[in-house]
Amino acid sequence: MPKIEKKTKKIAVAVSVVIAFGIVLFGYFTVGFSAALDDYVFFGLLAAMSPIAILNYVDYRWRKAVDEHLPDLFRSIVQAQEVGMTLPNALEEAAKRDYGPLTPELRKMTVQISWGSTFEEALLAFARRVGTVLTQRTAPMIIEASRSGGRVEKVFDPMGKFIQTTNLLEKERKTQTRPYTAIIYVALFVFLFTIVLLFKTFFTSVEGMSLFEMSTMSPTDLQRTFLHLTLIQGFFGGLVAGKMGEGSVSAGLKHSLIMMLLGYVALKFFL
Repeated sequence: MPKIEKKTKKIAVAVSVVIAFGIVLFGYFTVGFSAALDDYVFFGLLAAMSPIAILNYVDYRWRKAVDEHLPDLFRSIVQAQEVGMTLPNALEEAAKRDYGPLTPELRKMTVQISWGSTFEEALLAFARRVGTVLTQRTAPMIIEASRSGGRVEKVFDPMGKFIQTTNLLEKERKTQTRPYTAIIYVALFVFLFTIVLLFKTFFTSVEGMSLFEMSTMSPTDLQRTFLHLTLIQGFFGGLVAGKMGEGSVSAGLKHSLIMMLLGYVALKFFL
């Protein structure tokens, strides 16, 4: 998974919003304010949300891979220093190995050092480029250990264990919150089942008389209302699922997309 820069995200947001606006505008000039406009609005929402959700997911996977490889990197540095290498040399040697997405960033750091940057400057630049919470926390500790001198490997060994424990706790947290994410999906399915049941039973006929004839709302208006309610529940339910499951509201956009698509297809098929 490649790293997604902030500039790329901003461009994707701008382009997707323009495309979404174009779809809604095209729908307005094609069908006006009729019920068919809802379809154009829905696909406009998909066009606006899909690129953002995909880029957030790719960036999340990249950051997760970085954090998972940090303990291996620190273990390699400890082994290199135990045989007498200095800290910059140990990092340069580690850059020759495969640490997933960390390897290109380590090579950039060693190149900066070879071009005259100090070890501290290169390490701080590395922490800014990667940008994960763990790298930003460990970079100052590495700098202080380098300044203090002595047996620096005694710092890296517990640091690697700390990061490994943090990753394990994060996996455990996600495992424990997964049932709550499933409950949000189940709630959507129950909501859809209730809508379809109401529409097929109570809104069909009672003793030969349709309830629509006794109501001020037409079947089309009720279908539009149910569709709007489903999309709203799917959107906000997905955001809640992302916050509970991954600790980020933006991570819930992919859940919102899935739930909105499921709701749209279900209502279009059954109603």
